[in-house]
Amino acid sequence: MLRVRQQVGCSDELVYACGDRGVTIAMLDTGIAVHPDFNNRIVDFKDFVNEKRALYDDSGHGTHVAGCLCGSGQISKGKYKGIAPHSRIVVGKVLDYMGDGNIETMVRGIEWVLDKQREYDIRILNISIGMGENTEKERMERLVGMVNEAWNRGLVVVCAAGNMGPKPMTISPLGASRQVITVGCHEGGYFGNREHLCENYSSRGPSPYAMKKPDVVAPGTDIISCNAGIEKRGRYFRNAYIQKSGTSMATPIVSGGIALLLQKYPYYTNEQAKQKLLYTSRDLKEPWNKQGWGMIQIDRLLK
Repeated sequence: MLRVRQQVGCSDELVYACGDRGVTIAMLDTGIAVHPDFNNRIVDFKDFVNEKRALYDDSGHGTHVAGCLCGSGQISKGKYKGIAPHSRIVVGKVLDYMGDGNIETMVRGIEWVLDKQREYDIRILNISIGMGENTEKERMERLVGMVNEAWNRGLVVVCAAGNMGPKPMTISPLGASRQVITVGCHEGGYFGNREHLCENYSSRGPSPYAMKKPDVVAPGTDIISCNAGIEKRGRYFRNAYIQKSGTSMATPIVSGGIALLLQKYPYYTNEQAKQKLLYTSRDLKEPWNKQGWGMIQIDRLLK
């Protein structure tokens, strides 16, 4: 995460300038593990898969995403902290240990977030989940409708583009909506011409609902963040962090940037936040269906 923060212009000075009153972000994923980097900022947890009450993540995906989003980096002395380390999170477990889920569980998760929106002052909904096209159209349209409802209720909804590229028209149905912020992956030349970069399989636009998709891109290759398999040995921790790749990792980078923006300018609407995000992104000179408006630049975003 250190090099990611450098790539997107997220310096410690900028984060401090936003104050320490972080916003609340809802996350629908595989759950979240107990980890010192979240230091009592997990305000609620609901398990829609196994109906358990205690925090857990039997996949590790959600814990990694949450670390990118708002981990404090405590165990790494700040090296692997997330973009918005003062933010609080509300976590809905909608995917199982394999990262699989269904439409009904996702709908219940979004309904729960909307039910808790006012109680926790939730401002952002992060969905680092790609959905395939082989889902019944009517049921998928219901889910997309719920995502749009979340946006209409004032939430900034940030969705992963998916990892089904590089063919065009491969954007995940959840990220295909015109309203939501759809995030693809791009390293901006950081790794040169190295193989197996996330940008090479990041899903491409356009979408059935919006010609210009994705909206923005962020780094998503070899991202080091919080590990659900962390072990405490005496006074020390082992396996506190793990490396993962995909648009799932790029998405919380953008959600974190929006969180800092709303932390600094709390009266921004979701439409204002989206517009400023797009207009301050850095053009990578790539085709629109690959980069959208470009790479998120948090230093520009917060000016």
